[in-house]
Amino acid sequence: MPALLFLVALLFPSGAGAEGIIGGVESKPHSRPYMAHLKIITDRGLKNSCGGFLITPQFVMTAAHCRGREITVTLGAHDVSKRESTQQKIKVEKQIPHPKFDYNSPLDDIMLLKLQNKAKLTPAVDVISLSSYSDFIRLGKMCLAAGWGRTGVNKPTSETLKEVELRIMDKEACKDYLNFDNNVQVCVGSPTTLKSLYKADSGGPLVCDGVAHGIVSYGQLNGKPPAVFTRISPKVPWINTVINGK
Repeated sequence: MPALLFLVALLFPSGAGAEGIIGGVESKPHSRPYMAHLKIITDRGLKNSCGGFLITPQFVMTAAHCRGREITVTLGAHDVSKRESTQQKIKVEKQIPHPKFDYNSPLDDIMLLKLQNKAKLTPAVDVISLSSYSDFIRLGKMCLAAGWGRTGVNKPTSETLKEVELRIMDKEACKDYLNFDNNVQVCVGSPTTLKSLYKADSGGPLVCDGVAHGIVSYGQLNGKPPAVFTRISPKVPWINTVINGK
């Protein structure tokens, strides 16, 4: 069984989150206006980062394991090492992980972040639509993942947004992942390619035909595909309840 990048002790090594882009290319600046960069202060006072994506002007979606003592979201960023005029930095007012999330189980690795202030929608900052409750991505489809994560096992995180096209795989490709459940998770990335995700980008979206279908959750420590994403469609009723304040 491959070593998994899921246990809390492994999620945030060297100031990083979990998952990043390997074998990708630099995104065209601000071509993914829904992307969010999360700066996290952990309960232990450490600095970490994750990805996320804007789904309403006041809510960002990310992975539940990205929660911390304090989170600041940067929207409209391409190069996170710079103070770009397009950027909007907004503190998180409330972190709302899925009620069934457990650090010992990856099945409900999804969280909503309520921002202190609503984002101002611009050409560089915009929301992305979510898959519907009944939507199931077809096998073999090519989808997009993006983030500022590490570009290799021993490489630093990227300052500029990177993106990569990944194939939706059959559940058998993820059979070595303990407790993988195709009903609530997505197996992503062909094992015959060198394209995958690595550290510092958990919480980023899996985008198929302009719609967010998944959330980066975990993968292998050696960075080899496939990786596991949380499937959004089964969580739509919960998402709507939170967003509507019920």
